Amino acid sequence: MTAGRLLEPGRYRLSRLSPGDRIETAAERISTARIDAFAEMTGDRFEIHMDRAAARRHGFAGRVAHGLLVLSVVDGLKNRTPAQFEALASLGWDWQFRAPVLAGDTIRATITVQELRETSNPERGIVTLAFDVTNQRGDTVQRGINRLMVYR
Repeated sequence: MTAGRLLEPGRYRLSRLSPGDRIETAAERISTARIDAFAEMTGDRFEIHMDRAAARRHGFAGRVAHGLLVLSVVDGLKNRTPAQFEALASLGWDWQFRAPVLAGDTIRATITVQELRETSNPERGIVTLAFDVTNQRGDTVQRGINRLMVYR
């Protein structure tokens, strides 16, 4: 894939996209309050998420954010960028948790158009988006693919 353009603010259908086009999201801090709220909502109270001492016993520097919390925040960051895909629905995620996101870390994502595909429906297409999620030090913490149904 060749390096593409940084997408300007606007709405993008399949016909306006090219492989390599990319979006840079804003940054967002993952607070302990957010981790607590996610644990309350999901019932996932595994000790590395809830207790700093327990996280340290398991070899982490501090409380670890839920991987799915971080993925959810990344999807929200995507949906708040000035450059928007004219989407109908997400078709799925293929995702890797590469490094822990600790309470207090700040994340952001680079989203790159990897592939474009037309469908049998002349109104719709599928965009495959590659995500690289980094922390405040520039370390990749999560990475993956999202397939998004968009208008043509």
